[in-house]
Amino acid sequence: MSNLSANDLLRKVRKIEIKTRALSHQIFAGEYHSAFKGRGMAFSEVREYQYGDDVRNMDWNVTARLRSPYVKVFEEERELTVVLLVDVSRSRLFGTVGASRKDVLAEIAAVLSFSAIINNDKVGALFFSEKVEKFIPPKKGRSHLLHIIREIIEFEPTTDGTDISEALRYLTNAIKKKCTAFLLSDMIDVNQDGFPRYEEALKVAAGRHDLSVVEVYDPRERNLPDVGLIHIKDSESGRGAWVDTSDRKMRLAYEDWFRNMEQTSSRLFMKYSVDKVSIALGDDYVKGLMTLFKNR
Repeated sequence: MSNLSANDLLRKVRKIEIKTRALSHQIFAGEYHSAFKGRGMAFSEVREYQYGDDVRNMDWNVTARLRSPYVKVFEEERELTVVLLVDVSRSRLFGTVGASRKDVLAEIAAVLSFSAIINNDKVGALFFSEKVEKFIPPKKGRSHLLHIIREIIEFEPTTDGTDISEALRYLTNAIKKKCTAFLLSDMIDVNQDGFPRYEEALKVAAGRHDLSVVEVYDPRERNLPDVGLIHIKDSESGRGAWVDTSDRKMRLAYEDWFRNMEQTSSRLFMKYSVDKVSIALGDDYVKGLMTLFKNR
């Protein structure tokens, strides 16, 4: 479990709440509302026909009973169910520019959650590593939201790796009605050739739900610095190796591999109409989220 004491944890949750709730109220609420629509149109009332009304909305039963033309009025069914799919694998602890991926993911999740709560939406969370570690069913309310944030901060996975397919399949099976889902991860879940392992699960989940990807990465993951001979270790597999970063060909080969992986995953998201934003540690995630909302 987490090394944080109860008081430290409460202080950290409170700090995130103050910062992200203000952002949600001041910046995101309107953008969120317009970007993520409700499930459709729901019947509201019947009123007398007015010039210009669509005759397809005529309520013929009421019209016949009252002997005067009446139409059905519909309103947008605003309430959404929002589910956060949060990557809690060991790689979330990585960070070379002031903050770990874990801290940034917690803040982004909190901003999205508060934006949803402001719009009276339900929020749930799914924590995954190489398996689904925990599922918190969607509910409303501040106390429920703070419970999710607290879990993101202190949750310790029982396995180290990453399996995005498992998370997407669980979402598809657990949430039967269409929901708005945010996948928060570094999205590094590929085979030896650099191709994403989650295409089939992504296809099914994106076909049923409104899915967006928020990729949080560290710049050092994409470009190796020239610092000579170093020992690197995969935080998920535990495998380590010595790497000569002064070898320019090696650095370029690594950058090419990472770039090809990114391009392949981006084409995949476009293929299945999944919105995606990439946010680097150290950058302003507010801009990234605003871009995600406005591009929808």
